[in-house]
Amino acid sequence: MSMIMSDTHEFSSSFVTLIAAALALISAILILITHVTKSSQKTKKYHPFGSTHLNKILHYDTLLDFITELCRKYKTYRLRSFSSSEIFTVDPAVVEHILKTNFPNYGKKILILPRKWKLQGFFQNIVKDLLGDGIFAVDGEKWKHQRKVSSYEFSTKIVRDFSSVVFKNTAVKLVRIISEASAANPSLDMQDFLMRASLDSVFKVILGTDLDGLSGTYDEGDRFTKAFDKANAITSFRFADLFWKIKRFLNIGSEAELRKNIKVIDEFVYKLIKSKKEQLNNPQNDLKPGKKEDILSRFLELGETDPKYLRDIVLNFVIAGKDTTAITISWFFYLLCKHPEIQEKIAKQIIEATQVSSDSSIEELAAKVNEETLDKMHYLHAALSETLRLYSPVPMDGKSVFSDDTLPDGFSVKKGDVVAFVPYAMGRMKDLWGNDAEEFRPERWLDENGHFRPESPFVFTAFQGGPRICIGKDFAYRQMKIFSMILIGSYRFKLSDESKPVKYKTALTLHIDGGLHLRVFPRSRNEETFSA
Repeated sequence: MSMIMSDTHEFSSSFVTLIAAALALISAILILITHVTKSSQKTKKYHPFGSTHLNKILHYDTLLDFITELCRKYKTYRLRSFSSSEIFTVDPAVVEHILKTNFPNYGKKILILPRKWKLQGFFQNIVKDLLGDGIFAVDGEKWKHQRKVSSYEFSTKIVRDFSSVVFKNTAVKLVRIISEASAANPSLDMQDFLMRASLDSVFKVILGTDLDGLSGTYDEGDRFTKAFDKANAITSFRFADLFWKIKRFLNIGSEAELRKNIKVIDEFVYKLIKSKKEQLNNPQNDLKPGKKEDILSRFLELGETDPKYLRDIVLNFVIAGKDTTAITISWFFYLLCKHPEIQEKIAKQIIEATQVSSDSSIEELAAKVNEETLDKMHYLHAALSETLRLYSPVPMDGKSVFSDDTLPDGFSVKKGDVVAFVPYAMGRMKDLWGNDAEEFRPERWLDENGHFRPESPFVFTAFQGGPRICIGKDFAYRQMKIFSMILIGSYRFKLSDESKPVKYKTALTLHIDGGLHLRVFPRSRNEETFSA
């Protein structure tokens, strides 16, 4: 026993000595760090610490509101970290600096560190498995090439006209399906219908393929859709999951699930690319109308044949077009249900612009939705912009810092830091939008003549700004306006449960958590008041 006690005492003494030595070493390191920091801060200063990565995880379900409150306090702040920092901002001057003024210094590309070690940029590292080298995940020459080609293709009349026809046909189909579904079930998940309709229309425009997600008759398409949504959600969680790289290496948990879903996605997309190549190489198809109206066909016509390159382009456009517009329209209908007088004002404008009669069919209404009538819908355009201000479908966007820099607010950032602007928080800042910043008020977007008045892209950041401003901005507004005109011109909408709170789901894109459950009521064209 005495031997054991002696050994224990000896061990304890050694352990205490070891701990003391460790504490002394840590103290010395901290003194050194403090000295170095104070020395460097003679010429440089850094944004205040607002929070920690642990708090980001603890507040994950309400992360955007957590960040918003911190931004109200600090305007620009950083998270504590061992090396590089994450900086969050709602300062338009900082946003303009990273998106325009010093654009080459901020992006997503791979950073080159000393000793030629390679570390992927923050955003690119997280999204690469899903988005690959697509336009939203790269910088440099790859980005310039894709940007140049895509900007041209999206602006061509043939793509604009083709997309408008696709959007109208899909919206009419959606109205028909909603009519049938509401007869069987008074409460419909509008977000689910809109996600499927948006994916159908985007797939048709991008790949020239009928996915038929609305009807659910295409099994392969249904599997792709589910895998795509799961992969998006898991990729989003990587922003808060400190252990995702370990899980990916071990192929366990959420990372094993992600790998499985990406395999489903890849098999489906590569099969479509192969089929499209075969169609275009078949001389018998030369006379088929609309053969080269979709984006994939036009890229193939330009000589782009690498399947991986085309896969990445396709998925980037799909995630940009599918999620963003469907999410915005979902929040738009939620806000219209909370403000029925605005819903009726838009319905009245639709009737005035299209001149449809009370007994017009859905097809006749859709036929009147054209470039001329779309241009008249100033209030609808304002209401959609107001929705984007409050519920930007991409609520946060981060850029890697390629070299040390000083921001317009006088604070410095280091190479390897990440600077993220937060559209969700910016839309709620009173110093940017007034004391009614959190209210849904479309009129703030209209001039004295009732015409739409745009805001600076560095204040209204839903479409970014500078060289990276969204090339699909007009494409998105056209789709949202066409869907809205045909839906609101056909139905009145109410929340199924007015008392149930509607919340967002933290992800790369701002889905409504649990869906948007609405009741729909057929609309007579000569109605002027909201009733149910």
